[in-house]
Amino acid sequence: MKYRDLGKTGLKVSEIGLGGEWLERHNAQEVKQVIDRCEEQGINILDCWMSEPNVRTNIGSALAGRRQKWYIQGHIGSTWQNGQYVRTRELGQVRAAFGDLLERLQTDYIDLGMIHFVDEPVEFHRIMEGEFIEYVKGLKETGTIRHIGMSTHNPAVARLAAESGIVELILFSVNPAFDMLPATENIDDYFAESYDETLGGIAPERAELYRLCEQNGVGITVMKGYAGGRLFSADTSPFQVALTPVQCIHYCLTRPAVASVMVGFDTPEHVDAAVAYETATMEEKDYASVLAKAPRHGYYGQCTYCGHCAPCPAGIDIAMVNKLYDLALMQEQVPDSLKAHYRQLSANADACVGCRSCESRCPFGVKIAQRMEKARALF
Repeated sequence: MKYRDLGKTGLKVSEIGLGGEWLERHNAQEVKQVIDRCEEQGINILDCWMSEPNVRTNIGSALAGRRQKWYIQGHIGSTWQNGQYVRTRELGQVRAAFGDLLERLQTDYIDLGMIHFVDEPVEFHRIMEGEFIEYVKGLKETGTIRHIGMSTHNPAVARLAAESGIVELILFSVNPAFDMLPATENIDDYFAESYDETLGGIAPERAELYRLCEQNGVGITVMKGYAGGRLFSADTSPFQVALTPVQCIHYCLTRPAVASVMVGFDTPEHVDAAVAYETATMEEKDYASVLAKAPRHGYYGQCTYCGHCAPCPAGIDIAMVNKLYDLALMQEQVPDSLKAHYRQLSANADACVGCRSCESRCPFGVKIAQRMEKARALF
């Protein structure tokens, strides 16, 4: 298992994480079997947004005696009322539900306290200007949560969070299908039967969000990495081609600022299937060729940092140079930290000889030599 920095939190989290939602369908023994296998495979981050009491109890029992080995991403505002899940900002209910989370998980702190499911900018401002955020800040001041996060599907909200100076990480829905869609306050739009035929490539606001998060040191953990499983079948995929779990995970992990993909597991075998990513070949990880050949929604002309351009005869990490170049374009002046990162590369755009061998390998037709010239001038 490889580990990544989660923004500026100081935490190193496993590239593959455990999204706990599917555990609601299982008894205590089955939950323990899944968590045991996750730990054996090096997974160290768990997302528990669910308010259903039994699943919280089962997770807590499975973690008993080894709490310190896990980073828990627990949600604030996910409550259980009259036998069902209710998202709320009413503080009495929020406090009770968060106290229940601590008690059932058998812990006195949550590593990543997530403001739960904010998908409208109006609601974001209401939360950040009211008593809810004061409650969350109080939890952090007492050490009950160690870091403040937020979950959202809306890139407009995620951007507000990344710029807030308060939110340290974002749980965000990332996959190649959702990345084509513009900001929306309705999550059902992401799971529509079909998408507008005119859509193509990564929506600019989503591409900019990933770069902004990396620039600001706001980590991203991923939900919906498989788009609810629809990407596994050509019949349900908006691209009319199927991707594998390994390809979906690789797509997520090539987005700037992404630290971990939270995958739902029903069985220990599902854990093994996801962790197979860590030993997969580049051919098995290759989402770019599949998307480039898809009948619909190509990413032509856009660098997705997939790495197909390698190897460069001059030793340039082209994907990294492109990523740093895109980050630099967001600034009126290139930050010294970004310049330093660029200069520390073993070879950068200055080494490009314009042979264009990389361009023949790029599935998306990116004019790489031209971008190297622009990066050389910018830096």
